Amino acid sequence: MQDTFFVDNINPDGKKFDKVSRIEARSEKLDLYMQLDVNTEVYPIKEKSNYVVLLTPSLNEDGSTAVNYHNLDGRGSIADKFEYIMYGKLYKISERGSGENLKTEIYLSFGGLLMVLQGNPSYVTDFHLDQNLFLCMRKL
Repeated sequence: MQDTFFVDNINPDGKKFDKVSRIEARSEKLDLYMQLDVNTEVYPIKEKSNYVVLLTPSLNEDGSTAVNYHNLDGRGSIADKFEYIMYGKLYKISERGSGENLKTEIYLSFGGLLMVLQGNPSYVTDFHLDQNLFLCMRKL
């Protein structure tokens, strides 16, 4: 799943940690809502800016699973096209509403940095519980 997200708000409930900010963003094409914790000491985020966000199970361009992610085998890496990458696990999938208002929420943890992605169930059908995923981000 890849889309461009517009950061609407940073730390809507106030800043709780020195090096981490929670962003709220909405995607352009898929109409997804995202809350994401970002280590802003490593990767500063600007409010009212656009970021490309990719969730993928592999960093290999051919989609194959790698034994390690140091790219020692010479294959191209998706990581080369992004500025900020986290690795984590999808730990919860839930649904809200009904009928046309039905929304699916997926919850991921990247070593304690959390993500919630909410939107049309048809856009998140490729995800499953306990799936390991990379979150890749770059500023536009």
